[in-house]
Amino acid sequence: MIALILIALSWLLLRLERRSLTELGFNQPRSRAMELLLGLFIAGLFASSQFLATAWLSGFDWIINPQMDLSLLVESLRWNINSVLYEELLFRGYLLYKAIEYLGARKACMLSSVAFGIYHWFSFEIFGQWTTMLVVFLMTGAFGWMLAQAFAKTRSVFLPVGLHLGWNLVTILVFSNGPLGDQLLIAAGLDSARILSEAESVLLSLVLPLLLVACVLWLLARGYPLPGPAKGRTTGAQLPIH
Repeated sequence: MIALILIALSWLLLRLERRSLTELGFNQPRSRAMELLLGLFIAGLFASSQFLATAWLSGFDWIINPQMDLSLLVESLRWNINSVLYEELLFRGYLLYKAIEYLGARKACMLSSVAFGIYHWFSFEIFGQWTTMLVVFLMTGAFGWMLAQAFAKTRSVFLPVGLHLGWNLVTILVFSNGPLGDQLLIAAGLDSARILSEAESVLLSLVLPLLLVACVLWLLARGYPLPGPAKGRTTGAQLPIH
């Protein structure tokens, strides 16, 4: 519901500027569908690797949750899609589009990533836990930088949505690591599982997600070279990198 409100509000604000939702990528359906699917695949692959490697190194198994049914699956899909659309339209929608227009892509993407990192202090309710706050800010900020760059380079919310949704669906819905509790797969044999070493934990929880960020940024650099300086007022088709 909130996502629909944000789309309607974006449409209204763009109409007041005599523009349309094409500025946010609501055009070229085939290309946007490919961006969405690519984001789902890449982020889902990295997230799956994280959980499968954790089980392999620790010595436990992932098994299907016997309590999982169609209604739980549908509700989980609804929650994940709504939460991702809300965050993407808020942080990578009209506001980022306007920030890019006035600040240039680099500064706007940096502002978006910082805001995204701070936002997660509130959503995770971790105020006062200074070490955790720093780690969350750096990790979600890096993720936010990747998503903002995806928006700036593709001129569309669809790749950011795909990346964000791919990570969240695998993490929360598939491997039950999130606020919804047990979902599709649950861990079996944790009582006898080996505790990961500090190096293994850092590799899986920090290095691997940052590799996703690096991989996406590399692909964006190759597939979407930086545009030259814009002349006059910028639009969704001209996003200068400052």
